[in-house]
Amino acid sequence: MAEEPNAKECRKCGRELPLASFARDRHRRDGLQVHCRECVARYSAAHYRRRREAEGKPVREKADVPVGHKLCRTCGEVGPHSEWHRNATASDGLSTRCKVCRAALGREDHLRRRYGLTRAERDELIASQGGVCCICLAAVPAHVDHCHQTGRVRGVLCFSCNAALGQFKDQPEVMRRAAAYVEGIAWKPTLVAPGVYQLPS
Repeated sequence: MAEEPNAKECRKCGRELPLASFARDRHRRDGLQVHCRECVARYSAAHYRRRREAEGKPVREKADVPVGHKLCRTCGEVGPHSEWHRNATASDGLSTRCKVCRAALGREDHLRRRYGLTRAERDELIASQGGVCCICLAAVPAHVDHCHQTGRVRGVLCFSCNAALGQFKDQPEVMRRAAAYVEGIAWKPTLVAPGVYQLPS
């Protein structure tokens, strides 16, 4: 039986290279592409550049990044790998955006998905409130509040006021009783029979 070759000639650069230098191609007799990986990458980059230029789109220049660092395409900053989330599907195992940009994008996506607002619309809402929480009129508003039945956005609240509304389950009568209680108006139930309480009218 004939011995399997352990090298192949690239039809583009003409070099004799190990089989690992060629990508798989099941349509070829030997199961490998005719051009080496390096030539394919070089051709793909040139083809990408020509196509982008023909379409009048900007061509992204290859950045000179030190080892152990990566360029964030969103903010343009170069940072160490520790500033990127892991992504097993990426060629370098890292996300395409740095953690800061990814977090900002995540907040914008949350606003759009949950409330149908852009960041600019939320900022306009905060400005219309005078830059303070709608309820306490003191703290910085950071949490969008909405009606859980209709989904309508009511305003932007501070953490404490937003949490308080959630604890009161958006029930106005409970909030009125709480306000009366805080103001010192007694509303404690009266025991009229074992296990039976009467609320004041």
